[in-house]
Formats: sequence, C-alpha cells, structure tokens
Amino acid sequence: MSKSEDFSLIKRLPPYVLSVVNELKYKERAKGEDIIDLGMGNPDQPTPAHIVDKLKEAVDNPRNHRYSSSAGIPKLRLAIANWYKRNYNVELDPDSEAVVTIGSKEGISHLMLSILSPGDSVVVPNPAYPIHIYSVIIARGDIQNVSLSNNEEDLIESIEKTIKEVWPKPKVLLISFPNNPTTQVVDLNFFEKIVDLAKEAGLIVVHDLAYADLCYDGYKAPSLLQVPGAKDVGVEFYTLSKSYNMPGWRVGFMVGNKKIIESLRRIKSYLDYGIFQPIQIASILALDGPQNCVEDIRNLYKLRRDKLIESFSRAGWKIPKPKATMFVWAEIPDEFKEIGSLEFSKLLIKESKVAVSPGIGFGNYGEGFVRLALVENENRILQAARGIKKLLR
Repeated sequence: MSKSEDFSLIKRLPPYVLSVVNELKYKERAKGEDIIDLGMGNPDQPTPAHIVDKLKEAVDNPRNHRYSSSAGIPKLRLAIANWYKRNYNVELDPDSEAVVTIGSKEGISHLMLSILSPGDSVVVPNPAYPIHIYSVIIARGDIQNVSLSNNEEDLIESIEKTIKEVWPKPKVLLISFPNNPTTQVVDLNFFEKIVDLAKEAGLIVVHDLAYADLCYDGYKAPSLLQVPGAKDVGVEFYTLSKSYNMPGWRVGFMVGNKKIIESLRRIKSYLDYGIFQPIQIASILALDGPQNCVEDIRNLYKLRRDKLIESFSRAGWKIPKPKATMFVWAEIPDEFKEIGSLEFSKLLIKESKVAVSPGIGFGNYGEGFVRLALVENENRILQAARGIKKLLR
C-alpha cells in the first residue's frame, strides 16, 4: 500500500459488529423470511402531528430556507433552557450554556474533536453505546474501559481506580444513564459523587441523557446538572429522537460548562451551518408545547416492555424488567452461552426469525448478553416469543 492509501484512522476503527447481524437480517428477508427486528433502536411510531404541522408551516416560509446557525437559533436555545428549568429546576443561560447539535451522535463526536489532543485518554464504562467509544478513537484519543457494574459504589471505585492508575491522567469521563445498552439507572447521589470525583481529579464529565423521559414504575432519571457545581466540570447531552419520536430529524443539544460549550460551538462553526431552520422551529414547539405526547410514547414502550418480559418468560427466557430506556438487556440462556453473543444473535435470526443486537457490539464487557429494542408492536413481540420458544424447547 502506498503512503497515500495508509488510512491510519480507519485502521483503528474495527468492523461494526452490529452490521454483521443487519446483513444477515437483510439476506433472510431477501429470501422471503419474515424477520422481527428487535435490533436497531429506531422508533417505529410517527412524530406527533402538532410537531409535523409546525414543520410544514415553517417550510412554506422561504426565509427559513437560508443558512441557519450552527449553534442553533436563539429561540430554540431558549426552549432548551425552559425545558431544563421545567424538568429539573436547572437554570441555564441559553446564549452561553446551550448549543444545538445534529443529534447527540454528531455532538458527542465533534465535542471529542474539540477537547481532546492526540493521546488524551477518556474513561468510558463498558458496555457502551458505540459512539461513546469510537468518537474518542476518531479524535485520536485513547479509551480507558471500566466495567459497567450494576452496583453504583463498585462503579465509582472502578472509575476512581482507573483515574489514579492511568498516566497521563484521563481528561474526560463519558457516562450515560439511563444506559444504552444495559438499561442501568442511577440516582442523584451517584452524580454527586461523580462531580466530587471530577473536581478532585480535574476531570471533564460528559453525560449522555438520551433516555431521560423513557422511565417507568415511578423512576425519574436525574440530570447531572442538578448537582450544585456540576457546570464547573461537565456538560450533558439530550436528543429529541426518542422522547418525541424524531429520530430522522437529527435534533439534539449539549448544555452545561461555558468553556466546553464554546469549544463545541467553535468547531461546529467550521463544520456545519446548523440544522435546516424549519426543523429547529418545529423543535421549539416540541420542547415548549404540549407534553402529553411524551407520556404517550413512554406508555407505549412500557406496554411493549411488559409484553416482551411476560411472553419471553413463558417461552423459557427469563429477563429482568428494565426501569428505563426503550431496550431490554438480556443474558443469553445458559445452553447457548458458550457460542457467544454474535453467534447466538445469528442463531436467533435463522431459527427464531428474530433480530437482536449482540452484546459484544457494545464492548467486551457486553459479551454474554444481547440487546432487544422495543420497536415492534405487541403482536410482533408475541410472534417473536413463539419463535424463541421453538429454539429453547
């Protein structure tokens, strides 16, 4: 290979494990097989009508067809500040403590480019949403994995131990609760300890709050920014994709520490002109308008969660009931553990006609598990359970 073809960054990015299952799913469907897709977390319901109507209205105004602002239009940043005040009683300056992103995935990726130098290390609990790991690699940083323990004290200790033992000291801690893929939740006390640890270690905390609204059974997800002094050390991401059924719209935002906000705003000013303005205008209505649609979306996922847990249990696969997210994190049945999560996922497609995401796709600590997304209706979930039962009998 010539020097011009030596793509060093691409070599650091392994083949996307989750795509292996997707390719097999497409092949089976091409053969005429009816595959129930519980793999990708892609909401299947339409965006609420009042948000769509606002988009149509805004599109009809030609003034909205021009370049927008990469940081987000002022009224959308104000709506973000209002959302935080309403939901978490957190005060934000919309001009200096909020920036709009093209979904949280883009925001996290560009944030890492803006705050990391080559060789800087980032502590990431594993299993993790893939971009939490690969955004660091793309920014030429180094990943320090810690096992995502269900015990909050153990997780804090693991993070603290890694910070003390790694040299040079890690620069960033990237966390996400409620967690994708494991559905793990934490309380506000956890974030209080994280903020104390970050201040002591001189660490930047980045928290991905993508599933803030998809919580069940009386649980409410806390925000990192509820902790006094959190804005001294950290930022938080949120996305409209899940709470408002707006995945294809690509609208998210980051809030918190002014210097970190400014770093992302600056790099984005070189890379994009922001989201199409009618989408931003409709997003203002999503955040500031009636919120009963969020409750409806949450209730739908809860109904599907209950149906999946109940029907899969009858089929012979006992799975804990998650308190949050649109996912279920399931340990592989004992008789299939030795083949691993990737081969088990392939087996589910071929024998049960059900697609899931192998745990290994979320990091080495995800081995032994699979993730199921609640993106099929109740009848399809029951159909999936029947397919599972044939495999497990």
